[in-house]
Amino acid sequence: MTLPHDMSKPPHTPSPDDSGSPHASPASNAAPSGITAQPTPDNDKSTVRRLGNIPELAQWALLLGSSLLMGIVLHHFHVPAALLLGPMIVGIVMGTNSATIRIPRTSFLAAQSVLGAMIGGSMTAAIITSFVDEWVLVIGITFITLLASSFLGWVLCIRRVLPGTVGIWGSSPGAASAMVIMAEAFGADARLVAFMQYVRVVCVVTVASMVANFWVSSSLPPGAEMPVHEWFPAFDIGNFGLTLLVAGISATLGVILRVPSGALLFPIITVMVMHINGWLNVELPEWFLGLTYAIIGWSIGLKFTPAVLHHAASALPKILLSIVMLIGFCAGISVLLVQFLGVDPLTAYLATSPGGLDSVAIIAASTHVDLPFILVMQSARFFMVLLIGPPLAKAVARFTPQSQT
Repeated sequence: MTLPHDMSKPPHTPSPDDSGSPHASPASNAAPSGITAQPTPDNDKSTVRRLGNIPELAQWALLLGSSLLMGIVLHHFHVPAALLLGPMIVGIVMGTNSATIRIPRTSFLAAQSVLGAMIGGSMTAAIITSFVDEWVLVIGITFITLLASSFLGWVLCIRRVLPGTVGIWGSSPGAASAMVIMAEAFGADARLVAFMQYVRVVCVVTVASMVANFWVSSSLPPGAEMPVHEWFPAFDIGNFGLTLLVAGISATLGVILRVPSGALLFPIITVMVMHINGWLNVELPEWFLGLTYAIIGWSIGLKFTPAVLHHAASALPKILLSIVMLIGFCAGISVLLVQFLGVDPLTAYLATSPGGLDSVAIIAASTHVDLPFILVMQSARFFMVLLIGPPLAKAVARFTPQSQT
């Protein structure tokens, strides 16, 4: 999963100068085409703005304290990716209650670079060999998933659930920032596309965490206890610093070159090459990864603002139905992997889950699964979405009735 880059500013009403920007805030007050925004009654303003009236320092304190508490509670109940899910839930609650704080752009890009280093460090020569041996299967499953998501988006468009071609772009299973940018360039409402992408991410992360929690708990032998997680292990400060340096330089290069999701993509590739060749010993302590997960969770959660929810409220049930159908379709593919390839069920489910590469990697890293296989499948879809996702969405959009575009 990847997010739009600019998260450093609170929601505002866009001026004519920024209305065409793919990074325009989804919380703007102007209603998107096809959806009529109703004015908020004056007597409700104090309620709607209850968090917005609190000083930002107090909002940050509330965000940090609540996220820590939520993360501890979820971790206590052995919920996978607790430090992603907890902060994300807190961010959603605060964002939908008009909190004005946002994760700074540099912090979000830094978190992406660290996660890219973690993913790249998990890659081995055996993974590359596995991809070469099974490339037909990997690409075939990925392409089928893209077709299914595009079909669901097309149905949303022709059924007039969403204006224009929003449903097509919003249904893409991954590469959210690229889809938002391309949707804006193609004339779709970027705010609603972003809303669909983040609702899907939240649903997929929640369902995947529940499935992983159930599977890990049910697979333990009778009387066995969950292994103790060591948050502050001893680590090599030199390797840690070198890992951050490589990740930071790679992410900066990806941003400068304006590559979609470059802050995540470039560190994955660079660290993978250096790690496989023995040039870099990736060192990322658990506590540091936990902070990275929290930043990504906040970035997702705080994007859910009252204005965005109001704009999409009437379409939300059908959007959720399409997401459930996509999750179910991918789960069906995972059953085929279990039956015909002997892949364990949890690995197969996470490998085909229609979430972002980053969020699925976080969940997979916190459970006992075949992480290399999951990363191969998710990485293949990530690259395929970037390469053929926009052209496929444009092709499907051409079959959408002109009255909808």
